[in-house]
Amino acid sequence: MTLPADYNILMYSHDTYGLGHIRRTMAIANHLQDANTNILILTGSPIAGRFAFPEQVDFVRIPGMIKKTNDEYRSLSIRIDATHALKIRTDIIKATAKTFRPDLFIVDKEPLGLKREVLPTLKWLKRNCSGTKNILGLRDILDESSVVCADWRKKGVYRYLDSLYDEIWVYGDQDIYDPIKQYKLPENIQHKVVFTGYISRNQIDKETGRKIRKQFRIFDDETFILVTTGGGGDGSEVLENYLDLHDKFPESLPFKSVVITGPFMPRKTREQLRKRARRYGIKLLPFHPHLEELMKAADLVISMGGYNTVCEILTQRTPALIIPRESPRQEQLIRAERMRARGLIDYIPWTQVTPTLLREKIVSLLSRSTTYIENMEGFSLSGLETMRKRLDVFKKEKSISGKT
Repeated sequence: MTLPADYNILMYSHDTYGLGHIRRTMAIANHLQDANTNILILTGSPIAGRFAFPEQVDFVRIPGMIKKTNDEYRSLSIRIDATHALKIRTDIIKATAKTFRPDLFIVDKEPLGLKREVLPTLKWLKRNCSGTKNILGLRDILDESSVVCADWRKKGVYRYLDSLYDEIWVYGDQDIYDPIKQYKLPENIQHKVVFTGYISRNQIDKETGRKIRKQFRIFDDETFILVTTGGGGDGSEVLENYLDLHDKFPESLPFKSVVITGPFMPRKTREQLRKRARRYGIKLLPFHPHLEELMKAADLVISMGGYNTVCEILTQRTPALIIPRESPRQEQLIRAERMRARGLIDYIPWTQVTPTLLREKIVSLLSRSTTYIENMEGFSLSGLETMRKRLDVFKKEKSISGKT
């Protein structure tokens, strides 16, 4: 007879759109799971099922929502109004927590959940599960300081950080960006903040990289550029700029390319890009389940500056040119500025991209690739290790309390 695991972790990832939240959540779950630990993920991602889940990690799919404006959402698939969809999501989240009885509840990014849907669960756990640790997990940068502060004041977030959360894990380095200072955390909350460091991904070996190059018919002496825009819902302009580069310099680009559009790019847009890419022998795919393998194989990555993409780039130590989105949030631009200041990547502002500047940046990065690789090798990605240490502390506390 198999004994039940003695530690349960519940993770919430609201996933209104894109791949970022579910990919970060999966990376954390893969590292924290072990023979004595169950992990259950609450997610609204429509593609959660495409990922391989290790033993003792599973997910509960809540109805998907998609953002129309900063404060307005609609149901992604089923034809019901947003209020009804949110009620279903809220009920599923709470019912799952009441049944699963987590020892650790990790809430990703949104302190109260989408439209406050996690708030009832947080309150229930505080009242009924005194041993449960509630953790807020924040990526390194949420948005420009004044925007986050205004939003948190409006929603009463500071009060709930004090009363409902035991710790706040920041998946970044304080010396790169300090949310304590930027988001004006009160003194009574500051002691809860744990800077984990950035979250590494699976380090791919060189042999796998060589196999990927062979798969895409790229020889060892050829330069391989990977272009990816994450989920792809807002990345078509980056890909159009890259194809504009080939239109302007069709005979003088000494490299091969693979483009990953992302699964959320509209089909019509993707087909238009595919036709353009075909002229230059560029392979275009909507999705790749092992993007980190492509990054390892590449000599250069061109991408937007989302948290997960940047972490994957730093893990594989591949030189990168970032074209950061600047709306509706400044997060990617701020990250690109801070990372370039450390000599880890280069970037072009969204509004300044031209075929000529793109070509100049590519040539510059490729000529200085050794410097970027050395800088990345010296950059610590300690996020998963720090979280594992905090988990060990929590497990020890539970063990001690169970004996007293």
